[in-house]
Amino acid sequence: MLTPIKTFPPLSTTPPLTRRLLRLWPYFKPARSGMALAAIATLVGALTEPMIPALLKALLDQGFSAGAVPLWMVPAALLGLFGVRGLAGFIAQYALTYTASTGLLHMRTAMFQRLTTADLRLFRQHNASALSNTLVYEVQTGSQLLVGALLTLAKDSLTLLALLGYLFFLNWKLTLIVMGIFPVLIWVMRALSSRLYRLTQSAQTATDQLAYVVEENVLAHRMIRLHGAQAGQAQRFDRLSHGLKRLALKSTVASAAMTPLTQMLAAAALSAVIATALWQSSTNGVTVGDFVSFVTAMLMLVAPIKHLADIAGPITRGVAALERGLALLDETPEQTGGTHDPGHCEGRISLRNVSVRYPGADNAALERVDLDVAPGEVVALVGPSGSGKTTLANLLPRFIEPTEGSIALDGHALPDWNLQALRRQFAFVSQDVVMLNDTLAANVSLGAEVDEAHVLQALQSANLGDLVARLPKGIHATVGHNAAELSGGQRQRLAIARAIYKNAPVLILDEATSALDNESERLVQDALQRLMAGRTTLVIAHRLSTIEHANRVVVLADGEIREQGTHAELLAADGLYARLHHQPATKASGAENHDS
Repeated sequence: MLTPIKTFPPLSTTPPLTRRLLRLWPYFKPARSGMALAAIATLVGALTEPMIPALLKALLDQGFSAGAVPLWMVPAALLGLFGVRGLAGFIAQYALTYTASTGLLHMRTAMFQRLTTADLRLFRQHNASALSNTLVYEVQTGSQLLVGALLTLAKDSLTLLALLGYLFFLNWKLTLIVMGIFPVLIWVMRALSSRLYRLTQSAQTATDQLAYVVEENVLAHRMIRLHGAQAGQAQRFDRLSHGLKRLALKSTVASAAMTPLTQMLAAAALSAVIATALWQSSTNGVTVGDFVSFVTAMLMLVAPIKHLADIAGPITRGVAALERGLALLDETPEQTGGTHDPGHCEGRISLRNVSVRYPGADNAALERVDLDVAPGEVVALVGPSGSGKTTLANLLPRFIEPTEGSIALDGHALPDWNLQALRRQFAFVSQDVVMLNDTLAANVSLGAEVDEAHVLQALQSANLGDLVARLPKGIHATVGHNAAELSGGQRQRLAIARAIYKNAPVLILDEATSALDNESERLVQDALQRLMAGRTTLVIAHRLSTIEHANRVVVLADGEIREQGTHAELLAADGLYARLHHQPATKASGAENHDS
């Protein structure tokens, strides 16, 4: 069953922008040479801006006098000026794209590594669509938006400073009037950016919810069609889509409002400057060149001011998107282990007073369980649905942790084992077969080097030799998404081949032959019997007829061990096991439900 959707929480409600940008620095630090090159190129481009009004002033004041300026100098100056600007812009754009790509690479790598090593609570708390959306799309969009906005911020900030410096040089009094708009502009940008940040977080949550509906409908497509639930699911999708649309419109209002407000402030400042300049020209003898140059430089301020106002949206969206990646890294600490690594264990398992309580559950999944399994012993775990069989099996490779009690393998507590070394001791075959979209050989040798002879032997032992012979590429044939190219029985046998190949000292079998026809089941059972010889084996039994030859049967109910003994002993005791054994449904399909 799919878990309810949960999105990554923000690191804090509205943290300062500087602090949020500093959080990202470790991932972009390897590209600091690109940042430095972009800064130099941006500075060069910004310094060329005041040269345009300065050239205009020279032309108006003395350029039209006969012979004052050589004829070739003006076009040469313009071509050189715009050539330098163009080259500087190209270098800055390329350098920042390199920076963005490098930062994205390091952040994605860190996130994917965390996915493969994180505490497994992560996968109970978040659905697959939210995780993939964050890792693949959110951080890429955020990186592109953020670096593009930072390029604009650097370029237009330096341009603004260069033009203001030139304006101060021309007329410091008029420049003070221009600077009067900046406090108001900063206040407007902060207010709108704060709202846009909150709307962006809400939009991310809505996008995850929409993706989750799609994920559910893809995974449950047969059930939805069987029950005629298409219309209801379409309404559900439509409701979430409309909510996302409303958030997009609100974000657009918050982002787009910055441009007209900025333009109105700039127009007010321009009006005041022109009026003051006209008054000064009549009293102080300001030249036409001074006046036109000042107004031109001031008009050139409008574009960078507008750009700086517009970047609040991209920066806010970019940082909010990247923070989801940071939250993934922050809230899912890597699962750790000890240092014990004997290479190959004997397979002695011991559980002492073990209890497991899942968050939000009314009852414990396991309650004060004591169990000892000797090396090479075959122990069957049986019981009604929800009795704790799967929970007990998942405790051993530390897929879940006990709430109370201790578990040991070969006398060493599981947390003392090196985690990778611990999991090398287990092979797991379940009804819920999961395969990668890769070759047969890659799926069989998963996590190990491919030994073709060993792969073929494992496939033949799992009764897949005929399949390999029919495939044009043999063991190098691709099996498709979750082995969709194979039948249910073939997928089950491929999972068994993987366990055979791993050759681990402890086997966990969850009705490993459930999807096989009678002939295949006989052959695979023979292979499993040979594989189980001398190895500790836990069999989660659904069809009780398959575990009659187990060394011991452990019967669980309500998370507690109710009975233990051989098949014959438990039948003679006429207790819970005997009742389960005589239930036709139990023989046919087992006590737990699994979607085949």
